[in-house]
Amino acid sequence: MKWYIKCIKNYANFSGRARRTEYWMFVLFNFIILFTLFVTAGLISDAFGSKTEFMFFLPLIYFLFIIVPHFAVLVRRLHDINKSGTYWFVRFIPLIGPIWLLVLLVEDSWDGNNKYGMNPKKEIDDDSIDLIGKE
Repeated sequence: MKWYIKCIKNYANFSGRARRTEYWMFVLFNFIILFTLFVTAGLISDAFGSKTEFMFFLPLIYFLFIIVPHFAVLVRRLHDINKSGTYWFVRFIPLIGPIWLLVLLVEDSWDGNNKYGMNPKKEIDDDSIDLIGKE
């Protein structure tokens, strides 16, 4: 949950880097929330007898809220593997594009610093070493 909240706090931050964990936890929580909203909206619309009016209202509101943070964390994830955020447009290449983007998103972080900033894994590892040394 901390990764999801971190992405929401960085609502429109398209600079820097995001770890694989940050991106995929954000995607997982979005999937869980959207699934819950669809089920809830379906139950509410069945209870009131309307079939289509309310069914997509809650998920649509959430989707509109979450689209900018999703693109921001996606661009930061691409920065983490030393790719420009414009690599997102790879997904529009027929057949191979979505697979290529998935491979890019699953790839491990670029070691060390790159033009987008410090390696987020290194920052966390350094913090944990400092905490261990202080105990």
